[in-house]
Amino acid sequence: MTDVPAPRGMYFEDFEINQVLRTGRRTITSTDIVNFACLSGDFNDVHTNHEYCKTTPFGEPIAHGPLVFAVAAGLNYASGINDGTLVALLGIDKWRMKKPVKHGDTIYVRTTVMGKRETSQADRGVVTFARAFVNQHGEEVQEMEVTIMYRRRPKG
Repeated sequence: MTDVPAPRGMYFEDFEINQVLRTGRRTITSTDIVNFACLSGDFNDVHTNHEYCKTTPFGEPIAHGPLVFAVAAGLNYASGINDGTLVALLGIDKWRMKKPVKHGDTIYVRTTVMGKRETSQADRGVVTFARAFVNQHGEEVQEMEVTIMYRRRPKG
């Protein structure tokens, strides 16, 4: 299917198997990396010590994996896909860090619908997605499978 901007407020019925949705983009900055270190308390040298990083394959500080995930969550929110329709995040599986994210990298989220199932409650259903966080070079920097419960479209 075509990679198109996601509509806002998608209900369970709106998702189609193999449908691909994408978010807007956001650039990761050094400030983001430092602020996340302060927020999380994770001051690991690979994120905060420029001299140490010169001795690593990265050559400079890299973003924390959870920072990239948090930015991706914000991009998903900003896309509006879940506006008034998301009930609950049920799980994250197979989360993989594939490439480092550095200051100046710009990412977006590409989401592919893998599956969906009705629940015993008529007003909701569960959708499973493959999510890739993609940089400005078209490279997947992280990937995961996400399972989310959505409202069903109101009848009438």
